Order: sequence, then C-alpha cells, then structure tokens
Amino acid sequence: MFEGHCDYALLPQGWRANVRLRAGADGRWVEVAADQDREGLPRLGRWVLPGMPNLHSHAFQRAMAGDAERYGHPDDSFWSWREAMYAHAGRIDPDSLHAIARWLYTEMLEAGYTRVCEFHYVHHRPGGERYAPPAAMAQALLAAADEAGIGLTLLPTLYQRGGLRDEALAPRQLRFGCGNDEFLSLCAGLAARADGARLRVGAAIHSLRAVSGASLQALLGEPFWRGRPLHIHVAEQRIEVDACLAVHGRRPIERLFDLVDVDARWCLVHATHASASELDAIARSGAVVGVCTSTEANLGDGLFDLAGLRARGGAWGIGSDSHIGLDPREELRWLEYQARLASGRRTVLGGPAHEDVAANLWLEAVHGGARACGAVVGGLRLGADADWLVLDEDDPAFAGAGPENLLGRWLFAPARWPPLAVGSAGRLRVIAGRHLAHDAHARAWRSTLARL
Repeated sequence: MFEGHCDYALLPQGWRANVRLRAGADGRWVEVAADQDREGLPRLGRWVLPGMPNLHSHAFQRAMAGDAERYGHPDDSFWSWREAMYAHAGRIDPDSLHAIARWLYTEMLEAGYTRVCEFHYVHHRPGGERYAPPAAMAQALLAAADEAGIGLTLLPTLYQRGGLRDEALAPRQLRFGCGNDEFLSLCAGLAARADGARLRVGAAIHSLRAVSGASLQALLGEPFWRGRPLHIHVAEQRIEVDACLAVHGRRPIERLFDLVDVDARWCLVHATHASASELDAIARSGAVVGVCTSTEANLGDGLFDLAGLRARGGAWGIGSDSHIGLDPREELRWLEYQARLASGRRTVLGGPAHEDVAANLWLEAVHGGARACGAVVGGLRLGADADWLVLDEDDPAFAGAGPENLLGRWLFAPARWPPLAVGSAGRLRVIAGRHLAHDAHARAWRSTLARL
C-alpha cells in the first residue's frame, strides 16, 4: 500500500495544501485529504499532480517517428504518410512490438503519462495469416505494459474493408482484418485477464471507412460491450468528410450518430472537422473527444475547435497517437496556442471560473482522459486510479512560483525538466526523472531498431 504527504496537490477543485494520499491494494485512491499534518508519512514533494491519461496510442508507430520528414512530393499528405506507415507495419512482429511498446510506455511514464489507451489493429502476420496463438500481438502489448508498469486500456480494433463503398482490403491491410465473431472472441479472451486498475479491455472501430454500418450495428448488439470503452477515428481528414457525404449524404460524425447510440462510453478520436451541429451532438452525448495535437499537426490534419466543444460543455482528452511528440505539456500548450492563433485572443481555454489556464487544461484533460480509459472517475480523488507525478521543486523555472503560477511556468515557460517522480496504480515507477528499468528497456529498444 502506498501513502505519502505533499506540500501542494492539484485536486479537482484546484490546488490544496498539506495533502495526504493513500492508495489501496487495488491500485486506487482510498484517501485524498487536504490540510493534514504529515505525522511521519513519507514526503512526496512540494508539487503533486494527477497522472495524465494518454487516450490514443499506436505503439508500433513509435519506431518510425521522425522517419517520414523528407520531401517526396508536392502533394504529400496524411495519405502518403499512410503508405510509409503501412510499409513500417509490415516489418513488425510480436517480439519487435513488445520491445517497441515497452520502451514507449517507459518514455510515457517518464513524461507524466500514467495510463494509455492502445488502439491496436496490427493483429495478424503481414499476409493475413493468423499467429499461434491468434492474440500474439495483443499479448506483446499486455506484457510491455505490465513490465513498464503503465496502466493499459487495450482497444483491439475492428478493421474489415478498404473504403466506404465496401472495397476489399488491400494486400498491405490484410493483417488488420477480423470478422465480427473472431473479433469478439479476441476481445473476450483478453478481457478474461483484466484486473481492474492495471488493465481494462474495450474496443475500437478503426473508422467508418473500415467498418460498414451493418457490421458495426451487429457487433455492438452483443452484451459484452456494455460498460466498456469504445473508440473510433472519426473525422481526421477533409477528404473523409467529402467521401462520407458522397456515399451517405451525411458527414462522418452525423453518420456515426445515425448508426449507433453514442454515449459516455465513446471516445471520438480526431473529430478535427466536426461541424457546429456535430459538436452539439457530441456534447449532448457525453462522449469524449480525443485530440492528438502533435500528430494532427505533423500530418496536416487541421485545427479542432476545442473552444467550441468546451463552450458546449463537452469532454476531451489528449493522446500521443503516432508519438511524434511524447510530452503532455506540448499537447496542451499547442491546444491553447492553436486556439489563440484561430481567435486572435489569449487565454482562450481559461475563463472567469478557471483563471489558471495551465491548471484548467491539465484537469480537464485528466477528467476526459480518465473517462475514455474506462475509469469511473479521474484525478486525485477517492476511487480514481492511484496515478500521480511529482514536479521537481529544484527546477529553476519554479523560482519564486506559487500555486497561482506554478503550472503556467511548467506548461508555457521554458521549464525543461520532466517530472521528478511518477507513480501508477499505487506504485512508484519513475525516480529522479528516470524509469526504474530505463536502461534495460532502452537496450532492447536499440537492438530492435537495429534489426528493423
């Protein structure tokens, strides 16, 4: 059982002083109490934050981050990048996926991400032949998360066709494909290993272009999905919106709402090109929008109207997606900067009730991210996953800082130091800015990249 005391902690209602934290054997907070004497408890540090959920990850893509940054064609776009990604995916097997994911999850913890939603669609061998066991790739991810110590929400992903007109899968997509029965069996088998705070199993629909409406409705009619998180890539590219309009006469988010009952279980990843009426529908549904700022910028996707979603009371969180960026501060900072560039104003994602823009961004992303991960609640509160990070009080950026400007210094000023300590599910994973197994995981990563 973990317990400790800190000078300040960022609770859902804001900074509070002299906070006592205690986690139970199940990896969740059983005590979060402010204005408490230390009474011999270990001192965690001066500044403690709730751990940040990472609500969208394709672990295998970490091994190609930065490799597609060369000029190749004047029309280079997401779609040409996708061809490079397919070529890279064709080289990944269970052993390499394990080493890549374990290093990625180690890096995430060192950056302050304490749980990750793994959107996993590389199921089979490159030609579509099944592994023995069939869940070998998913099991590599489970092992990687367990060894790194990060909380995992595993989202096996349904991928069945090559386009909105029921095109067949291309040869390079065959290893992604699953029928509904096979997919349900895969998810049920993985869910049998779930242990609550450390591992949760949900599902993802790759996209409306990859799964027909009839197949989606048939799958979600199964009682297995009740209460489980459901994620989907939904409107990342303008060409997707135009194609959906051409085939169905509806925009992608409109089409999704036509097909299924979108509710708080859902995370709509890359709702980049949502219209005003679609933002209304998302906010009413309780679904979480997954914004992946650095990846969406890297791929030229466009700017999501986060200010519009927030004005409607909608929930959101952040993900590192292709892992071109792995710092939650970067994702949040550029969300605010995008809003400033679009509006010509400052402090757009704050407000009279939330004057501290950085603290507001962190808390809202924790709240929405926890929901997308399948948690009942998130942050430093009773019943939430016992995930936390400690900022280094010796960071020169914090000189003279107090609760009113501490996070502004860390997110927006040149604060270079990562978290000093990070814990997940009630256990310390990072000490003095370094994961406890950093060196061993880095060696395996380097060896794997050399082979690839």
